[in-house]
Amino acid sequence: MKTFIKKFVLAATGAAVLGGLAGTAQAANWLMLQGTERPGQGPRAKVWGFIQPEYQSTSDTKLKAGPWSGQKMQANQVRPDLKTNSGFNLIRARVGVRGIAMPLDSNVNYFFLAEFGNNGITRQGGGSVKLTDASVTFNHLKGARVRVGTFKTPGAEEGLQAIHVFDYINFTNVTNQMLLERFFDGDGSGACTSASCANRPNGPVSAFRDTGIQVFETFKTGSWEHSYALMYGNGNGITRGDNDQNKETYLYLSTEWIFGGRGARRQGWKMFAWSQSGKRTLTSTGAGEYDRKRVGFGTTFRKGKHRAAFEYIKADGMIFNGTDGGAVAGAQNNAGTAYATYNVATDGEANGWYLHYGFAPTAKWEFDVRYDVLNRLTNDANAERKFSTATLGVQYFFNKKTRAIFNYEARKAEAPNLSSTAAPNQILDSMDNRISAQVLAIF
Repeated sequence: MKTFIKKFVLAATGAAVLGGLAGTAQAANWLMLQGTERPGQGPRAKVWGFIQPEYQSTSDTKLKAGPWSGQKMQANQVRPDLKTNSGFNLIRARVGVRGIAMPLDSNVNYFFLAEFGNNGITRQGGGSVKLTDASVTFNHLKGARVRVGTFKTPGAEEGLQAIHVFDYINFTNVTNQMLLERFFDGDGSGACTSASCANRPNGPVSAFRDTGIQVFETFKTGSWEHSYALMYGNGNGITRGDNDQNKETYLYLSTEWIFGGRGARRQGWKMFAWSQSGKRTLTSTGAGEYDRKRVGFGTTFRKGKHRAAFEYIKADGMIFNGTDGGAVAGAQNNAGTAYATYNVATDGEANGWYLHYGFAPTAKWEFDVRYDVLNRLTNDANAERKFSTATLGVQYFFNKKTRAIFNYEARKAEAPNLSSTAAPNQILDSMDNRISAQVLAIF
């Protein structure tokens, strides 16, 4: 049976030809790589980090309909300021220290990381440098390691994996809109008649992190590795305390057939499932307490020259719902009567998925293709929006720690239940394709 399964997996993924280990991770165990050190082998203090300068550009097509017709479309502006359609940026610059609490106790390790780049973490008040990770892991109990502090939550692969081994420059639609959480005081409902009333984020994006306690472990059985994680946290991302009495619960399970290698470039076939459940409290427009749930499952594969991944995600409650008329947040409409604001569908539902395949013919080159779909507000036919993106990528590896990444994204959005001439579809037809280039250097 084991031989049959192995032949089926290799055939299904087109992995009959083996090659080198160039490329980024697909089948890594992120719980262990980020939360533990090898007892007695890890350093007392290892300084590390990476930088990611990039360039992004769109055609800057203006809105074709709606109260902000002829003005800039927010989706056509580049991160993080969303003020221009093209530009260079140091999107990430992170420095960290990790190690074992030697010589006091080799069963205790720590992880510390700070962000100096220009992004959704550092642009939202509280100083230009943010602490993204600060945790301590206790490895004393067999089968139940305990990690406390601020760190990545066990969940979707795009969020849980280390960003410096990500195959693409931009996240998929479902990850960006449903998992990379923005925190607001209100839901954006009602008329906004002054620039000061715009419903803007009240702090950094979540960065797929939370502050709390996690119990986790990995068990090995022959060529298989099984992992679990249970986390209990604030549900408020990073650099923020808890703003209510509610807590977030995270569950994660994975099983992986290991083919060989180790670390972030380990070869294997991994299957995983996860869930996240909590509540959010709004204090201005739409004030109240609302459920926020996210669940997903997927698989990753890496063997020789081939890499592949698939994930399905479902969201219920606190759905990020873009800006009024697709305009840049804070822009005044043509009539001079209102300002565009961010919106949150507190009781909305959504689902999405992505499929990725990568091929590395040599140690220097990798070619990637990804298709992702987000169905937003599926519980409301008139408000439902569908986003789909096909991404073509090329990676060139100068060495194991330095690479250049080039992406072309063919982006499409539509209101599937409305006519093609309806204003929402004319607005969504304004969305441009996007080109991106990035250099990654790890030290």
